[in-house]
Amino acid sequence: MDISIVISLFNEVESLEELTDQIKDVCLKNNYSYEIIMIDDGSNDGSWEMIEKLKIVNPNIKGIKFRRNYGKSAAIYVGFKAAQGDVVITMDADLQDNPDEIPELFSMIKKDGYDLVSGWKKKRYDPVLSKNLPSKLFNATARRVSGIKLHDFNCGLKAYNQKVVKSIEVYGEMHRYIPILAKQAGFLKIGEKPVIHRERKHGVSKFGLERFVNGFLDLLTLSFMNKFAKRPMHFFGALGSLCFLIGFSVLIYFTVSKFAFDMYRMTERPLFFFGLLNVVFGTILFLTGFLAEMISRSSNERNYYHIDKEI
Repeated sequence: MDISIVISLFNEVESLEELTDQIKDVCLKNNYSYEIIMIDDGSNDGSWEMIEKLKIVNPNIKGIKFRRNYGKSAAIYVGFKAAQGDVVITMDADLQDNPDEIPELFSMIKKDGYDLVSGWKKKRYDPVLSKNLPSKLFNATARRVSGIKLHDFNCGLKAYNQKVVKSIEVYGEMHRYIPILAKQAGFLKIGEKPVIHRERKHGVSKFGLERFVNGFLDLLTLSFMNKFAKRPMHFFGALGSLCFLIGFSVLIYFTVSKFAFDMYRMTERPLFFFGLLNVVFGTILFLTGFLAEMISRSSNERNYYHIDKEI
């Protein structure tokens, strides 16, 4: 199969028929063998019933329905597991992503050899204060932390080599950082394509400002996991040892001062409490690193690595 198109949706019943018709026209025009995998993330507006109707008309449509709303990352993960196409394309169900972009995205993966191509909405039709400005700050931070030079990490329109989607695990709200997950898995040829961003025709956005707060927290998690997931003692142990040594040195200073210079009222000095807190805090951090190391060593995925080829 040439293309798997993965669409996660939540309460988008008005858009589904028009979207699938547009995708079908593009795929037939370019003679692609294709499947449309629609993941209903707990909709309550009749979206699933619409998917069932569309399936009767177009057998290339497949549907997966969640019992409740799990979030976009969960939907994408399940869609990736089900995808069979050589190229996997994700897009949103709100008609703001243009299916006419599919042929060029497909070509960039198959002919140009990209592992992943991310869409870039140069001209956006979103509110400036609530979406555009926070998005620019979010993307600048992601570029700085990851080293991946993309303008729009959160664009729903992306294309992947099938090896990429079968090698990464999208969880929590990590759908924003799939390019980073791909890079960490060893897929380094990541490209970008300016795409048309259309105005929303039906419904309202399902994402609020909290997605940016969650996004920054997820970015910190990814950065930490990439560096220390398999060796947490290197982080907690080093930081704990430093705190312990600082605190221990301060307490040694007070001990020597007490007996050598007969210093009084040491416990009333702020430096004494600073030293004591550093010893306690350093010990806690060291024990945290030790426990994390024990958990990591007993994990079934401790030595799980992505293997590209075997002979």
